[in-house]
Amino acid sequence: METNIIANPLEAGSDELERYAMEECVKRQRLEHRVSVLILPAGRCEMAIKFARLGATVTVADDAARQQEIQGRILASGLGEQIRFQVATLGQLPDELAGQPFDIIIVRRGLCGLPYDIARQITRQLLLRLRIGGKLYLSILGLHSELGQGYAGAETPIEQRFSPLSPALIKKYGIQGEVCLYTERNLFMLLLEAGASVLRTLTTTYGNVKGIAVRV
Repeated sequence: METNIIANPLEAGSDELERYAMEECVKRQRLEHRVSVLILPAGRCEMAIKFARLGATVTVADDAARQQEIQGRILASGLGEQIRFQVATLGQLPDELAGQPFDIIIVRRGLCGLPYDIARQITRQLLLRLRIGGKLYLSILGLHSELGQGYAGAETPIEQRFSPLSPALIKKYGIQGEVCLYTERNLFMLLLEAGASVLRTLTTTYGNVKGIAVRV
């Protein structure tokens, strides 16, 4: 569910969650322990490069079709010893990910492309890839963002909410297929039901919802 459109509901608010994750990385960094980070999907690798420059070891996971592009970005960054690519999507997580167990996992919007019950199962799987005390950072497209306008699932309970966007917004943002849009409370419950200890949730100005949870 990636897009290159800037300053829209798909991108707005990402900086705040990123800032929290960066602060956590700095806090965790120790001489005897290099912080291990997973970013899924990889995006354009800007976030991975920032973490690597802080001294973290970063795994970027994405669809196999993007492997050449992403590896090119990693090579261009000059941080190939700290950033590695692995073929993996939220719908197809391998048994083992490079760098596991992680201190920090960041998921960027991909859960919206899955029904709620599957998203909950995958969130649980991600939590188990963390060290005890590791943190999960989720960014999810919001029901009360622009994307909720004309959304067929707007009045449907979250457990059954899985519908396409309105035709106008599909055309505008290129998001095809069915999606599950979340409220902040929906995200809180997703994390709680997955077995996480929820540290923070927030709704951005543009209506996206963000969450930070810890594996206990």
